[in-house]
Amino acid sequence: MIQYVPGDATEPQGDGPKLLVHVCNDIGAWGRGFVLALSKRHPEPERAFKAWAAGETDQPYALGEVQFVPVRDDLTVGNLIGQHDIARKTRPTAEPPVRCESIRAGLSRIRAEAQRTQASVHMPRIGAGVAGGDWAVIEPIIEQELAAHGVPVTVYDLPPETP
Repeated sequence: MIQYVPGDATEPQGDGPKLLVHVCNDIGAWGRGFVLALSKRHPEPERAFKAWAAGETDQPYALGEVQFVPVRDDLTVGNLIGQHDIARKTRPTAEPPVRCESIRAGLSRIRAEAQRTQASVHMPRIGAGVAGGDWAVIEPIIEQELAAHGVPVTVYDLPPETP
């Protein structure tokens, strides 16, 4: 079961170890959507992602891969490569950048890490923002890859701004 709560996904709630998951692209770009808020609160995932994208780590940088970046004793960020290229106003594409099978593969890696560390998983509506995905398609993938295996999942929706 996925729990939906109003709040800021960059500050996951609850006790115990937590994995904060978000979707990244496969071209090394970082600068739109959720990552702006993430970098403001935790700069480490951006630095690690850019080094990874530049080939400065031993881990393959490819769709479906996940980079785990500890940011606090109880919080690790999972940079999940689930988007091919980026959406551009100047060059629209017939297919949105999100790649659901890559998200599925990455969530399988997230599941293994969550089970290994006894962590709960937290996220915004991954892949459904600037990546152009449909939450009605992505949500069942999260259920199948995480919740169905007993991994607690919390999805955060920012509360509406009050005037």
